[in-house]
Amino acid sequence: MAAGVLIAESLRVGAVLDNLSLIVRRIQRSAPTNVTADQAPVWTLVFFEIADIEAAALADQLSEVLDAPGWYVDLHTAQDSFIVFPGRVARYRRGDPQGRAEAQKYGRAHGIPDSQLDWPA
Repeated sequence: MAAGVLIAESLRVGAVLDNLSLIVRRIQRSAPTNVTADQAPVWTLVFFEIADIEAAALADQLSEVLDAPGWYVDLHTAQDSFIVFPGRVARYRRGDPQGRAEAQKYGRAHGIPDSQLDWPA
């Protein structure tokens, strides 16, 4: 199963995600200390799983509903990382330092601080 974390506040106002096959494992409220001016001060984290075969399609769907700037979703299978930004999905093999570095560079360029570019390797 692929696993990911969605911050509910990262969705654009009016965005709809439907017909999902997610398994929600945990929902948590958090007040991170490293938010940007463009981010909500309190986050609702939705920890979820989805079948590996559906991960790429979900990543594409999420890229269409995320708000900008400064938001992303991390989603991982055993083999691949999907770092989902508004309008773009960075996909690379897990453990690939170049792929990870490129996704982090893109995130930085789009308003995500280094302290938030901490998805699992």
